[in-house]
Amino acid sequence: MTAGLHVLTINSGSSSLKFALYQIGIAETRLFAGALERIGVKHGRFTVHDDAGQPIVDQAVALPNHEAALKQLLGWLASNGPAQPLNAVGHRLVHGGAAFVQPHLITTELLAKLSDIMPLAPDHLPQEIKAIEAIRQAHPTLPQVACFDTAFHRTMPRQAQMFALPRKFWDADIRRYGFHGLSYEYIMQALADTAGESAANGRLIIAHLGNGASMAAVHHGQSVDTTMGLTPLGGLVMGTRCGDLDPGVLLYLLETEDLGAAVLDQMLNQESGLLGVSARTSDMRELLAHAQDDEHAAEAITLFCYQARKTIGALSAVLGGLDTLIFTGGIGENAPVVRQHICENLAFLGIEIDDRRNTANAAIISPEIDPDKSTVTVRVIRTDEDRMIARHTVHTLMQRQKSLDLPL
Repeated sequence: MTAGLHVLTINSGSSSLKFALYQIGIAETRLFAGALERIGVKHGRFTVHDDAGQPIVDQAVALPNHEAALKQLLGWLASNGPAQPLNAVGHRLVHGGAAFVQPHLITTELLAKLSDIMPLAPDHLPQEIKAIEAIRQAHPTLPQVACFDTAFHRTMPRQAQMFALPRKFWDADIRRYGFHGLSYEYIMQALADTAGESAANGRLIIAHLGNGASMAAVHHGQSVDTTMGLTPLGGLVMGTRCGDLDPGVLLYLLETEDLGAAVLDQMLNQESGLLGVSARTSDMRELLAHAQDDEHAAEAITLFCYQARKTIGALSAVLGGLDTLIFTGGIGENAPVVRQHICENLAFLGIEIDDRRNTANAAIISPEIDPDKSTVTVRVIRTDEDRMIARHTVHTLMQRQKSLDLPL
Protein backbone atom coordinates (compact mmCIF):
# COMPACT_ATOMS: atom_id res chain seq x y z
CA MET A 1 0.00 0.00 0.00
CA THR A 2 2.98 2.36 -0.24
CA ALA A 3 1.67 3.82 -3.51
CA GLY A 4 -1.85 3.91 -2.16
CA LEU A 5 -5.11 2.43 -3.32
CA HIS A 6 -7.33 4.41 -5.68
CA VAL A 7 -10.88 4.30 -4.35
CA LEU A 8 -13.89 5.85 -6.07
CA THR A 9 -16.81 6.74 -3.79
CA ILE A 10 -20.36 6.94 -5.09
CA ASN A 11 -23.29 8.63 -3.37
CA SER A 12 -26.30 8.07 -5.60
CA GLY A 13 -29.54 10.00 -5.02
CA SER A 14 -32.87 10.05 -6.82
CA SER A 15 -31.75 12.72 -9.32
CA SER A 16 -28.03 13.12 -8.65
CA LEU A 17 -24.82 11.16 -8.33
CA LYS A 18 -21.98 12.54 -6.22
CA PHE A 19 -18.50 11.05 -6.37
CA ALA A 20 -14.94 11.45 -5.16
CA LEU A 21 -11.63 9.76 -5.89
CA TYR A 22 -9.19 9.04 -3.06
CA GLN A 23 -5.66 7.75 -2.91
CA ILE A 24 -5.26 5.98 0.40
CA GLY A 25 -2.00 4.52 1.64
CA ILE A 26 0.33 5.98 4.25
CA ALA A 27 -1.42 9.27 3.50
CA GLU A 28 -5.10 9.87 2.69
CA THR A 29 -5.59 12.19 -0.28
CA ARG A 30 -8.73 13.24 -2.08
CA LEU A 31 -7.72 13.78 -5.70
CA PHE A 32 -11.02 15.28 -6.83
CA ALA A 33 -14.75 15.24 -6.27
CA GLY A 34 -17.82 16.16 -8.26
CA ALA A 35 -21.43 15.51 -9.15
CA LEU A 36 -23.76 14.61 -11.97
CA GLU A 37 -26.98 16.49 -11.32
CA ARG A 38 -30.50 16.76 -12.75
CA ILE A 39 -30.53 13.12 -13.82
CA GLY A 40 -33.72 12.27 -15.69
CA VAL A 41 -34.64 15.90 -16.38
CA LYS A 42 -33.51 18.46 -18.93
CA HIS A 43 -30.18 20.24 -18.75
CA GLY A 44 -28.10 17.79 -16.73
CA ARG A 45 -24.79 19.03 -15.36
CA PHE A 46 -21.41 17.41 -14.81
CA THR A 47 -18.99 19.12 -12.42
CA VAL A 48 -15.60 18.15 -11.03
CA HIS A 49 -13.32 20.10 -8.69
CA ASP A 50 -9.97 19.40 -7.07
CA ASP A 51 -9.42 19.06 -3.34
CA ALA A 52 -8.88 22.82 -3.03
CA GLY A 53 -12.28 23.46 -4.63
CA GLN A 54 -10.88 24.69 -7.95
CA PRO A 55 -13.09 23.70 -10.91
CA ILE A 56 -11.84 21.05 -13.32
CA VAL A 57 -15.07 20.40 -15.26
CA ASP A 58 -18.35 22.29 -15.44
CA GLN A 59 -20.46 21.37 -18.42
CA ALA A 60 -24.02 20.68 -19.51
CA VAL A 61 -24.64 17.01 -20.39
CA ALA A 62 -27.62 14.84 -21.25
CA LEU A 63 -28.33 12.54 -18.30
CA PRO A 64 -31.52 10.60 -19.11
CA ASN A 65 -30.88 8.03 -16.36
CA HIS A 66 -28.35 6.85 -13.78
CA GLU A 67 -26.75 4.46 -16.26
CA ALA A 68 -25.94 7.42 -18.51
CA ALA A 69 -24.53 9.32 -15.52
CA LEU A 70 -22.23 6.40 -14.61
CA LYS A 71 -21.12 6.06 -18.23
CA GLN A 72 -20.27 9.78 -18.28
CA LEU A 73 -18.26 9.48 -15.07
CA LEU A 74 -16.40 6.30 -15.99
CA GLY A 75 -15.60 7.66 -19.45
CA TRP A 76 -14.18 10.85 -17.96
CA LEU A 77 -12.17 8.84 -15.42
CA ALA A 78 -10.66 6.68 -18.17
CA SER A 79 -9.36 9.79 -19.95
CA ASN A 80 -8.60 12.09 -17.04
CA GLY A 81 -8.09 9.93 -13.96
CA PRO A 82 -4.77 8.75 -12.51
CA ALA A 83 -2.58 6.36 -14.47
CA GLN A 84 -3.09 3.66 -11.84
CA PRO A 85 -6.41 1.86 -12.33
CA LEU A 86 -9.14 1.87 -9.72
CA ASN A 87 -8.72 -0.63 -6.90
CA ALA A 88 -12.28 -0.45 -5.58
CA VAL A 89 -15.55 1.48 -5.51
CA GLY A 90 -17.36 2.32 -2.29
CA HIS A 91 -21.07 3.11 -2.28
CA ARG A 92 -23.26 4.86 0.26
CA LEU A 93 -26.43 2.85 0.68
CA VAL A 94 -29.14 4.67 2.57
CA HIS A 95 -30.75 1.58 4.11
CA GLY A 96 -29.31 -1.71 5.29
CA GLY A 97 -32.36 -3.01 7.12
CA ALA A 98 -31.89 -5.13 10.23
CA ALA A 99 -29.29 -7.45 8.70
CA PHE A 100 -26.44 -5.14 7.73
CA VAL A 101 -24.52 -3.66 10.65
CA GLN A 102 -21.18 -3.05 8.91
CA PRO A 103 -19.80 -2.45 5.40
CA HIS A 104 -19.90 -5.46 3.08
CA LEU A 105 -18.22 -6.54 -0.12
CA ILE A 106 -20.93 -6.45 -2.77
CA THR A 107 -21.90 -9.84 -4.15
CA THR A 108 -24.84 -11.20 -6.13
CA GLU A 109 -26.26 -12.56 -2.87
CA LEU A 110 -26.01 -9.16 -1.18
CA LEU A 111 -27.80 -7.47 -4.10
CA ALA A 112 -30.62 -10.00 -3.79
CA LYS A 113 -31.01 -9.17 -0.09
CA LEU A 114 -31.03 -5.45 -0.89
CA SER A 115 -33.85 -6.01 -3.38
CA ASP A 116 -35.87 -7.59 -0.57
CA ILE A 117 -35.61 -4.45 1.61
CA MET A 118 -36.14 -1.98 -1.24
CA PRO A 119 -39.61 -0.97 0.06
CA LEU A 120 -37.86 0.55 3.10
CA ALA A 121 -36.14 3.15 0.89
CA PRO A 122 -37.93 3.27 -2.46
CA ASP A 123 -36.57 6.72 -3.33
CA HIS A 124 -32.94 5.71 -2.81
CA LEU A 125 -32.13 1.99 -2.97
CA PRO A 126 -33.25 1.42 -6.59
CA GLN A 127 -30.87 4.10 -7.88
CA GLU A 128 -28.06 2.92 -5.62
CA ILE A 129 -28.44 -0.64 -6.89
CA LYS A 130 -28.45 0.62 -10.49
CA ALA A 131 -25.15 2.40 -9.85
CA ILE A 132 -23.63 -0.81 -8.47
CA GLU A 133 -24.86 -2.84 -11.44
CA ALA A 134 -23.61 -0.27 -13.96
CA ILE A 135 -20.11 -0.45 -12.53
CA ARG A 136 -20.25 -4.27 -12.45
CA GLN A 137 -21.12 -4.26 -16.11
CA ALA A 138 -18.30 -1.88 -17.01
CA HIS A 139 -15.72 -3.46 -14.66
CA PRO A 140 -16.84 -7.00 -13.74
CA THR A 141 -13.82 -7.81 -11.55
CA LEU A 142 -13.57 -4.47 -9.72
CA PRO A 143 -14.38 -4.92 -5.99
CA GLN A 144 -17.30 -2.83 -4.73
CA VAL A 145 -18.20 -2.18 -1.10
CA ALA A 146 -21.59 -1.22 0.35
CA CYS A 147 -21.47 1.26 3.25
CA PHE A 148 -24.81 1.49 5.04
CA ASP A 149 -26.11 4.76 6.50
CA THR A 150 -28.18 2.83 9.03
CA ALA A 151 -25.37 0.65 10.41
CA PHE A 152 -24.09 3.19 12.99
CA HIS A 153 -27.41 3.11 14.85
CA ARG A 154 -27.70 -0.65 15.24
CA THR A 155 -26.18 -0.25 18.72
CA MET A 156 -29.29 1.60 19.95
CA PRO A 157 -31.04 -0.16 22.84
CA ARG A 158 -34.19 -2.07 22.01
CA GLN A 159 -36.53 0.55 23.49
CA ALA A 160 -35.01 3.22 21.26
CA GLN A 161 -35.72 1.13 18.17
CA MET A 162 -39.30 0.08 18.93
CA PHE A 163 -42.59 1.51 17.68
CA ALA A 164 -45.65 0.90 19.86
CA LEU A 165 -47.26 -1.26 17.19
CA PRO A 166 -48.51 -4.85 17.29
CA ARG A 167 -45.66 -7.30 17.95
CA LYS A 168 -45.87 -8.84 14.47
CA PHE A 169 -44.52 -5.64 12.96
CA TRP A 170 -41.38 -5.74 15.12
CA ASP A 171 -40.93 -9.33 14.01
CA ALA A 172 -41.21 -8.05 10.41
CA ASP A 173 -38.32 -5.60 11.08
CA ILE A 174 -40.52 -2.50 11.26
CA ARG A 175 -38.43 -0.43 13.64
CA ARG A 176 -36.48 2.79 14.07
CA TYR A 177 -33.27 2.48 12.05
CA GLY A 178 -31.83 6.00 11.97
CA PHE A 179 -29.75 7.52 9.16
CA HIS A 180 -26.78 9.83 8.46
CA GLY A 181 -24.67 7.10 10.07
CA LEU A 182 -21.66 7.66 7.81
CA SER A 183 -21.64 11.33 8.77
CA TYR A 184 -21.86 10.48 12.46
CA GLU A 185 -19.01 7.97 12.14
CA TYR A 186 -16.80 10.57 10.51
CA ILE A 187 -17.60 13.15 13.20
CA MET A 188 -16.72 10.64 15.92
CA GLN A 189 -13.34 9.96 14.34
CA ALA A 190 -12.70 13.68 13.80
CA LEU A 191 -13.60 14.43 17.43
CA ALA A 192 -11.26 11.74 18.71
CA ASP A 193 -8.46 13.11 16.50
CA THR A 194 -8.91 16.73 17.64
CA ALA A 195 -10.13 16.44 21.24
CA GLY A 196 -8.98 12.99 22.29
CA GLU A 197 -10.62 9.70 23.14
CA SER A 198 -11.98 11.01 26.44
CA ALA A 199 -14.13 13.60 24.63
CA ALA A 200 -15.24 11.06 22.03
CA ASN A 201 -16.33 8.65 24.77
CA GLY A 202 -18.40 11.30 26.56
CA ARG A 203 -22.09 12.14 26.30
CA LEU A 204 -22.55 13.68 22.86
CA ILE A 205 -25.33 15.08 20.73
CA ILE A 206 -24.44 15.43 17.06
CA ALA A 207 -26.75 17.64 14.99
CA HIS A 208 -26.45 16.85 11.27
CA LEU A 209 -28.40 19.77 9.83
CA GLY A 210 -28.76 20.08 6.08
CA ASN A 211 -31.51 19.58 3.53
CA GLY A 212 -31.90 16.28 5.36
CA ALA A 213 -31.57 16.76 9.11
CA SER A 214 -31.22 14.50 12.10
CA MET A 215 -29.63 14.31 15.53
CA ALA A 216 -27.98 11.43 17.35
CA ALA A 217 -27.25 10.84 21.02
CA VAL A 218 -23.90 9.06 21.37
CA HIS A 219 -22.26 7.65 24.51
CA HIS A 220 -19.02 5.65 24.74
CA GLY A 221 -18.77 6.03 20.97
CA GLN A 222 -22.07 4.28 20.28
CA SER A 223 -25.44 5.56 19.10
CA VAL A 224 -28.06 5.30 21.84
CA ASP A 225 -30.87 7.21 20.10
CA THR A 226 -31.56 9.24 17.00
CA THR A 227 -34.38 11.26 15.47
CA MET A 228 -35.05 9.48 12.16
CA GLY A 229 -36.99 6.24 12.23
CA LEU A 230 -37.97 3.56 9.72
CA THR A 231 -37.23 5.99 6.89
CA PRO A 232 -35.40 9.33 6.53
CA LEU A 233 -38.78 11.09 6.64
CA GLY A 234 -39.11 11.19 10.44
CA GLY A 235 -37.62 13.39 13.12
CA LEU A 236 -36.61 17.03 12.65
CA VAL A 237 -38.09 19.54 10.23
CA MET A 238 -36.06 19.31 6.99
CA GLY A 239 -35.74 21.09 3.66
CA THR A 240 -38.71 19.41 1.99
CA ARG A 241 -39.56 16.62 4.46
CA CYS A 242 -42.08 17.13 7.23
CA GLY A 243 -40.29 15.28 10.02
CA ASP A 244 -42.32 13.79 12.87
CA LEU A 245 -46.06 13.93 12.32
CA ASP A 246 -49.11 12.83 14.27
CA PRO A 247 -50.26 9.67 12.42
CA GLY A 248 -53.80 11.00 12.77
CA VAL A 249 -52.90 13.77 10.33
CA LEU A 250 -52.27 11.16 7.65
CA LEU A 251 -55.53 9.35 8.40
CA TYR A 252 -57.37 12.65 8.23
CA LEU A 253 -55.81 13.59 4.89
CA LEU A 254 -56.50 10.17 3.43
CA GLU A 255 -60.14 10.50 4.38
CA THR A 256 -60.84 14.15 3.61
CA GLU A 257 -58.49 14.89 0.70
CA ASP A 258 -58.80 11.53 -1.05
CA LEU A 259 -55.03 11.31 -1.43
CA GLY A 260 -53.38 8.21 -2.87
CA ALA A 261 -50.10 6.82 -1.56
CA ALA A 262 -48.05 8.36 -4.38
CA VAL A 263 -49.51 11.85 -3.87
CA LEU A 264 -49.06 11.58 -0.11
CA ASP A 265 -45.46 10.46 -0.56
CA GLN A 266 -44.76 13.42 -2.84
CA MET A 267 -46.28 15.87 -0.37
CA LEU A 268 -44.50 14.54 2.73
CA ASN A 269 -41.07 14.11 1.10
CA GLN A 270 -40.93 16.87 -1.53
CA GLU A 271 -43.44 19.60 -0.61
CA SER A 272 -43.27 19.90 3.18
CA GLY A 273 -40.62 21.00 5.68
CA LEU A 274 -39.06 24.44 5.21
CA LEU A 275 -40.46 24.63 1.69
CA GLY A 276 -44.00 23.82 2.79
CA VAL A 277 -44.07 26.18 5.77
CA SER A 278 -42.39 29.08 3.98
CA ALA A 279 -44.24 28.53 0.67
CA ARG A 280 -41.01 29.90 -0.78
CA THR A 281 -37.93 27.67 -0.68
CA SER A 282 -36.21 24.78 1.07
CA ASP A 283 -32.90 26.68 1.09
CA MET A 284 -32.07 27.97 4.57
CA ARG A 285 -29.76 30.65 3.09
CA GLU A 286 -32.61 32.17 1.13
CA LEU A 287 -34.96 31.96 4.10
CA LEU A 288 -32.47 33.78 6.32
CA ALA A 289 -32.02 36.46 3.64
CA HIS A 290 -35.78 37.14 3.59
CA ALA A 291 -36.64 36.58 7.27
CA GLN A 292 -37.15 40.32 7.86
CA ASP A 293 -39.60 40.88 5.01
CA ASP A 294 -41.35 37.50 4.71
CA GLU A 295 -43.23 36.28 7.77
CA HIS A 296 -43.58 32.78 6.34
CA ALA A 297 -39.82 32.52 5.84
CA ALA A 298 -39.29 33.68 9.43
CA GLU A 299 -41.84 31.18 10.68
CA ALA A 300 -40.12 28.30 8.88
CA ILE A 301 -36.79 29.23 10.52
CA THR A 302 -38.43 29.51 13.93
CA LEU A 303 -40.07 26.10 13.59
CA PHE A 304 -36.82 24.48 12.44
CA CYS A 305 -34.88 25.90 15.40
CA TYR A 306 -37.65 25.20 17.92
CA GLN A 307 -37.88 21.53 16.96
CA ALA A 308 -34.09 21.18 17.05
CA ARG A 309 -33.87 22.87 20.48
CA LYS A 310 -36.62 20.62 21.86
CA THR A 311 -34.81 17.56 20.54
CA ILE A 312 -31.56 18.55 22.25
CA GLY A 313 -33.46 18.60 25.53
CA ALA A 314 -34.95 15.17 24.87
CA LEU A 315 -31.66 13.56 23.84
CA SER A 316 -29.90 15.11 26.86
CA ALA A 317 -32.43 13.29 29.03
CA VAL A 318 -31.66 10.03 27.21
CA LEU A 319 -27.94 10.56 27.91
CA GLY A 320 -28.44 11.65 31.52
CA GLY A 321 -26.58 14.89 30.81
CA LEU A 322 -24.43 16.36 28.07
CA ASP A 323 -20.72 16.96 27.58
CA THR A 324 -20.46 17.98 23.92
CA LEU A 325 -22.87 19.34 21.31
CA ILE A 326 -21.62 19.16 17.71
CA PHE A 327 -23.11 20.96 14.71
CA THR A 328 -22.42 19.55 11.24
CA GLY A 329 -24.03 19.39 7.79
CA GLY A 330 -24.57 22.30 5.40
CA ILE A 331 -26.72 24.33 7.82
CA GLY A 332 -24.97 23.20 10.98
CA GLU A 333 -21.56 24.17 9.62
CA ASN A 334 -22.44 27.44 7.89
CA ALA A 335 -25.43 29.14 9.55
CA PRO A 336 -24.40 30.94 12.77
CA VAL A 337 -27.87 32.49 13.17
CA VAL A 338 -29.50 29.07 13.17
CA ARG A 339 -27.01 27.70 15.70
CA GLN A 340 -27.64 30.72 17.94
CA HIS A 341 -31.43 30.31 17.78
CA ILE A 342 -31.21 26.59 18.49
CA CYS A 343 -29.05 27.14 21.56
CA GLU A 344 -31.23 29.92 23.01
CA ASN A 345 -32.66 29.13 26.45
CA LEU A 346 -30.49 26.04 26.87
CA ALA A 347 -28.22 27.54 29.53
CA PHE A 348 -29.92 25.29 32.09
CA LEU A 349 -28.22 22.38 30.29
CA GLY A 350 -24.88 24.20 30.30
CA ILE A 351 -25.17 25.19 26.63
CA GLU A 352 -24.05 28.70 25.75
CA ILE A 353 -22.74 30.29 22.54
CA ASP A 354 -19.96 32.86 22.22
CA ASP A 355 -21.23 35.33 19.59
CA ARG A 356 -17.81 36.15 18.17
CA ARG A 357 -16.74 32.53 17.81
CA ASN A 358 -20.11 31.51 16.45
CA THR A 359 -20.12 34.22 13.79
CA ALA A 360 -16.63 33.14 12.71
CA ASN A 361 -17.73 29.47 12.42
CA ALA A 362 -14.95 28.59 14.84
CA ALA A 363 -14.22 24.97 15.72
CA ILE A 364 -15.41 25.62 19.28
CA ILE A 365 -18.22 28.17 19.60
CA SER A 366 -18.94 27.89 23.32
CA PRO A 367 -17.27 30.33 25.72
CA GLU A 368 -14.01 29.54 27.52
CA ILE A 369 -14.77 26.75 29.98
CA ASP A 370 -15.23 27.96 33.54
CA PRO A 371 -13.84 25.25 35.84
CA ASP A 372 -16.43 26.26 38.48
CA LYS A 373 -19.33 25.57 36.10
CA SER A 374 -20.66 22.43 34.45
CA THR A 375 -20.63 23.58 30.84
CA VAL A 376 -21.09 21.89 27.50
CA THR A 377 -18.46 22.24 24.78
CA VAL A 378 -20.25 23.30 21.57
CA ARG A 379 -18.32 22.43 18.42
CA VAL A 380 -18.64 22.88 14.66
CA ILE A 381 -17.10 20.01 12.67
CA ARG A 382 -17.27 19.72 8.90
CA THR A 383 -18.48 16.28 7.95
CA ASP A 384 -17.07 14.15 5.13
CA GLU A 385 -19.21 11.11 4.30
CA ASP A 386 -17.19 10.38 1.14
CA ARG A 387 -13.98 10.07 3.12
CA MET A 388 -15.73 7.73 5.54
CA ILE A 389 -16.89 5.57 2.61
CA ALA A 390 -13.31 5.46 1.28
CA ARG A 391 -11.97 4.40 4.67
CA HIS A 392 -14.57 1.67 5.03
CA THR A 393 -13.85 0.45 1.52
CA VAL A 394 -10.10 0.14 2.11
CA HIS A 395 -10.67 -1.58 5.46
CA THR A 396 -13.10 -4.06 3.89
CA LEU A 397 -10.62 -4.80 1.09
CA MET A 398 -7.82 -5.38 3.57
CA GLN A 399 -9.98 -7.72 5.65
CA ARG A 400 -10.91 -9.66 2.51
CA GLN A 401 -7.32 -9.99 1.37
CA LYS A 402 -6.26 -11.04 4.87
CA SER A 403 -8.93 -13.74 5.00
CA LEU A 404 -7.77 -15.04 1.61
CA ASP A 405 -4.10 -14.69 2.60
CA LEU A 406 -3.41 -12.61 -0.51
CA PRO A 407 -1.14 -9.55 -0.92
CA LEU A 408 -2.96 -6.22 -1.25
